[in-house]
Amino acid sequence: MNKFAIASLLLIGLNAFQNKCHSQTNSSGTTNNSSAHTLRFKQAARYFTESSPVGNGRMGIMQFGNPNRERLVLNEISMWSGGPQDADREKAHQFLKPIQEHLVAGRNKEAQALLMKEFIAKGAGSGHGNGANQKYGAYQILGDLLITWRDTAGPVSGYNRELDLKTAVARTRYNRDNTTITEVCWADFTNDILWVRIHSTKPGGINLALDLFRKENANTSVSGSMLLITGQLPSGKDKGLRFATAVQPEIIGGTMREDKLDGRPVIRIENANELIIKITAATDYDYAKFAITGYDPMPVALAYLKSGLNYNRALEKNISVYSGFYQRNQWTMPENQEVVGLSTQERLERYSNNPSGTRRVDPTLPVLYYNFGRYLLISSSRPGLLPANLQGLWAEEYQTPWNGDYHLNINIQMNYWLAETTNLSDLAEPLFRFIKALVPNGEKTAKAYYNAKGWAAHVISNPWLYTSPGEGAEWGSTLTGGAWLCDHIWEHFRFTKDTAFLRDYYPVLKGSAQFLQSILIESPRHGSLVTAPSNSPEHAYIMPTGFRGNTVMGPTMDMQITRELFGACIQAAGILKTDEAFKKELESILPRLAPNKIGAAGDLNEWLDDWKDGEPKHRHVSHLYGLHPYDEITPWATPELAAAARKTLEQRGDDGTGWSKAWKIAFWARLGDGNHAFELVRQLLKPATSLGTNMSNGGGVYPNLFCAHPPFQIDGNFGGTAGMAEMLMQSHGSEGVIRLLPALPSNADWASGSITGLSARNGFEVSINWEKGRLLNAGLLSLQGNSCKIWLPKGKRLTSETGSTIASSQNQDRVVEFKTVKGRRYLVQ
Repeated sequence: MNKFAIASLLLIGLNAFQNKCHSQTNSSGTTNNSSAHTLRFKQAARYFTESSPVGNGRMGIMQFGNPNRERLVLNEISMWSGGPQDADREKAHQFLKPIQEHLVAGRNKEAQALLMKEFIAKGAGSGHGNGANQKYGAYQILGDLLITWRDTAGPVSGYNRELDLKTAVARTRYNRDNTTITEVCWADFTNDILWVRIHSTKPGGINLALDLFRKENANTSVSGSMLLITGQLPSGKDKGLRFATAVQPEIIGGTMREDKLDGRPVIRIENANELIIKITAATDYDYAKFAITGYDPMPVALAYLKSGLNYNRALEKNISVYSGFYQRNQWTMPENQEVVGLSTQERLERYSNNPSGTRRVDPTLPVLYYNFGRYLLISSSRPGLLPANLQGLWAEEYQTPWNGDYHLNINIQMNYWLAETTNLSDLAEPLFRFIKALVPNGEKTAKAYYNAKGWAAHVISNPWLYTSPGEGAEWGSTLTGGAWLCDHIWEHFRFTKDTAFLRDYYPVLKGSAQFLQSILIESPRHGSLVTAPSNSPEHAYIMPTGFRGNTVMGPTMDMQITRELFGACIQAAGILKTDEAFKKELESILPRLAPNKIGAAGDLNEWLDDWKDGEPKHRHVSHLYGLHPYDEITPWATPELAAAARKTLEQRGDDGTGWSKAWKIAFWARLGDGNHAFELVRQLLKPATSLGTNMSNGGGVYPNLFCAHPPFQIDGNFGGTAGMAEMLMQSHGSEGVIRLLPALPSNADWASGSITGLSARNGFEVSINWEKGRLLNAGLLSLQGNSCKIWLPKGKRLTSETGSTIASSQNQDRVVEFKTVKGRRYLVQ
């Protein structure tokens, strides 16, 4: 068994506490129902965004469920064109001081012109988001497995397609010619292959052709009883990654033979009772080295097809392994019987047309979306492999939108916000390894552009570890992409208190801090240290002169990230008892960094000066980074800044892309405004009407719950889950106080419920029950034996698992701090 599966099984034991606490404290009348765990469809998928995704972190499949010509989209996480790219301008640093001098003097127009000429990527960069045939590359489809049925004249009835999040199984069932056909797809975490099972209730009822198709850079063949694809993707003008795929069908009854269909080799199945298909794939990508090896991937792919694999035993084991992740965190709400039997799309339309108020509409629909986000992370992020990309694992394109890459100005970060809070911390390992792997290239980039110590990454990256700027000032020169990634390293420590992890990754934090330390300059007009040149991601300002620009010094987000990173390094050095001199240097710099500023309109300034927004409703709200994911802005510690953040959100409005709405859920939750956070949840669950690109107001959800940017972009799924977790429990802030139900909406849909297995900072696992909009009781499990701080509501008491009172709150809410014992449970009741 691989390490991934072993970790899963070991962690199943955590659920014992969750289940016990749930049974002891839940009296809200809720039940664990399928409407919170099942996506349903009443027709075959017409588009990719209606299909059912399954995956095991390395391989994925999208089931369309077509009774006539089934399409199964196949994916493999390392299926990337391109390769290592020399995109740094080695002499760019010679222009750094002139650009900075322009900015200090207020000549932003001249600074931006010089930056565009000398300070962007060398060569094609990312190909302006179309890099499939450039050195940058793009994430691509592995291929299509097409299943063409022979007898399709008869009408189809009783069609049902569903994705069961509890078991990670996609299933299609329908009737034709007095026969029930069932097609089941799932991804095997242990054996690392994909399975498809087709069953007919009528003996000899399976008559079809299997066709493995890829339109470019591939050769298809039949070898014995297997369909094979081999190929090599381009790396600009060179040859790049090699890949191999094998499809191995096995039949019960009937015959199997090689044939031709549309000029391609196929395997034809005739008169079979049952068909089981095993799908394997491999590339010559080395996950440890983030590089191509050049070896033949076909022997590796075929090695996954072990002899003696039994479908039923493999499925039973797979459900056990997968459940070890999925069941750690369970949210339960009352089911509205009116939605039972509706398709997911029908539920979305009904939810959008019936705002919740005093009556229940569909309490379990947000829960389904929440669970789907966790399901997607389990299925697309596996320790030892690559991080989830802009589309997680699933793509049907040869040129994915924005290359399906790793955007570092929020998107890959949002992919992993839910990992810590929803008890999937170990699945962030691919992100951590990726960050560490960026350092060598990032050091070259820091030297080339800034003549600086440490390492830097800008806005975009890929499996080839790209760290150079992008191709334009309007988006490509944000210099804190790498530093933002470091937030995840520090947050992982805050949640787990894993000192060995911190020691391992401290050099990564330090290197990023050294870079920022090296590039800070003083703005005499503002009297503060600032970054320069940079921008506020993808947004523009308008100066009093009328100049509309992007290049600037000291954008608010940069300064917030710098404060967070310096503070993390100071604390980490103290914990690890190292780097005292460096620690003191950062301590002396911190007070001199440009602070957050409130503008004349009462909002938080996005730039050093109170300039007009180029787009007042812009999708990025980067200057609220200090509200979330960082926590230097809170209603209890910085009420004036929190009020300014609220004003900023009111100005920006609720519309935007899918991921923008997801971020706003977290913002409003951090402000303690559950009703506004819920409104954003409703916005995120609005059925999407466009498959094309919309950068401003098309955000919502597709019929298969994929988040609509549009187009499909998975960060909104992950961000939506993380935002709802923030509504139910928070533990941020300098003191790490656990706050139960800090942003619970007042509408009827959320009035009663329970959630188990949320993770809190300082090593705690939290379960909560509520009724009629008020906390009923809660349970805490101490994972590390650390001291705990909790906001104890009025009228509640804190007890040990034996029932002895630790503290009570008779007359008013208050913060209680108490010592804990590792492995012990504590109750609020």
